[in-house]
Amino acid sequence: MTDRARRSLVIAGAGLLLAPFGTLARMLEPTPEQTAGPFYPPELPLDDDNDLTRVTGRAGRAMGRVTDLSGRVRDVNGRPLEGYRVEIWQCDANGRYRHPRDPSDAPIDPRFQGHGHSMTDSDGRYRFRTIRPVPYPGRTPHIHIAVFPPEGLPLVTQLYVAGEPRNLDDFLYRRAPADRRHLVTTPFEPTEGGESELTARFEIVLGATPSG
Repeated sequence: MTDRARRSLVIAGAGLLLAPFGTLARMLEPTPEQTAGPFYPPELPLDDDNDLTRVTGRAGRAMGRVTDLSGRVRDVNGRPLEGYRVEIWQCDANGRYRHPRDPSDAPIDPRFQGHGHSMTDSDGRYRFRTIRPVPYPGRTPHIHIAVFPPEGLPLVTQLYVAGEPRNLDDFLYRRAPADRRHLVTTPFEPTEGGESELTARFEIVLGATPSG
């Protein structure tokens, strides 16, 4: 899939058609869709790896609480999905997105990549190094996530911080049914040792993938 096609799908808010759940006890609940928002980058950065805390050519690390974010991508039957592209994007520690339409006048952290991607392995695993998301006017802390299958449309969702007091004031968080909010919420827990201060694990479950 070309970058132009990918951007068109995400900006349009495309998502997977979720498969019915609850019909079989063994089936996993699909991850709820959420909007991509207005700040998906119009052009992907040249440095677009899975470490958003460092930018090629700039010394030092991004501001914020460095977080190791990982998980698996599976289908509703629990099968790992290999070769899926997982993208994340979020604002920096100052609340600024890497987007020309971001109205904030806060300074940009030049050491924060803003967007990155990871490919799932044979066990469906993905991994990022990023920062704990921060709030900005009107929104609770969140990370945007899109999962692109080799064929078909992506799942677009948002990841929220468990225990964050701003969550219940956030209109998009509240849009998710109360009994499914746990599917887009995860703890950001302290890490002992290593380069990351926090660890977060987010499991992603895809429903049926439309062909176009």
